[in-house]
Amino acid sequence: MLLVPVGLIILLDQWTKSWVRSNIAFGESWGPEWLAPFARFVHWYNTGAAFGLFQGMGTVFIILAFVISIAILIYYPRVPRQDWTLRLAMSLQMAGALGNLIDRLTIGHVTDFIAIGSFPVWNIADASITVGVFVLLLGIWLQERRERAERMEKSTFPPDREIPKPEEGSS
Repeated sequence: MLLVPVGLIILLDQWTKSWVRSNIAFGESWGPEWLAPFARFVHWYNTGAAFGLFQGMGTVFIILAFVISIAILIYYPRVPRQDWTLRLAMSLQMAGALGNLIDRLTIGHVTDFIAIGSFPVWNIADASITVGVFVLLLGIWLQERRERAERMEKSTFPPDREIPKPEEGSS
């Protein structure tokens, strides 16, 4: 089921961005004073990729979001149900791409607001894409472990069989 998690993440992303645009002036921050050095909400935007990379390339990311979303819509039904990591990774990446795409198409830039330490400001869609990449890497690692274990199992003799002994007189 692709569209339910994608829709929920997009709703959360758009709601939080709307709240920030309505309640925090651009460039201003909000949060408890004691937490401010470590984490705060900051109303910021970018015209590039996640975490402020590639500024001014919004058109490229609009096209990329469409291509990624269409590819996921086509490929997702072909992924086996038991491959939950790939299905989850695709859902997270599509939700993030579409969440930021909505901003680019409606307001011309992406609203960012989560600031932790000196790390670049980000949003829910950015987090969804990033977590999706980590889930994808986890899935690849788990798949490689399964395949390695299967190869090891096939390459050894079963415990209930004796190892064949060479016949006498042969060398």
